[in-house]
Amino acid sequence: QVQLVESGGGLVQAGGSLRLSCAASGSNPSINSMGWYRQVLGKQRELVADIRKIGSTGYADSVKGRFTISRDDSKNTVYLQMNNLKPEDTAVYFCYAALWPDIYWGQGTQVTVSS
Repeated sequence: QVQLVESGGGLVQAGGSLRLSCAASGSNPSINSMGWYRQVLGKQRELVADIRKIGSTGYADSVKGRFTISRDDSKNTVYLQMNNLKPEDTAVYFCYAALWPDIYWGQGTQVTVSS
């Protein structure tokens, strides 16, 4: 069982930056990957970025070059640094942790980018 607590969402103007944090409870060496999805009301949840146990990362094409995912294993925390934000980045961002065969989700944090 893993509990995820997110923070860092908010309102920002286009071109601005935000950093999201996702803290996982306890030490979880069995976590295969962690990352972020986002969802706009009425649309499917989409993968934004992920970071795997070995440290490799992946990004959605729409955020490449603007977002950076990283982790601090000493704090069991994953970060999403979001730069040059655009209005189309507005969504609820959900952190996840994958421990095969289960996936755990955070509560979601709202990111709103004004034009």
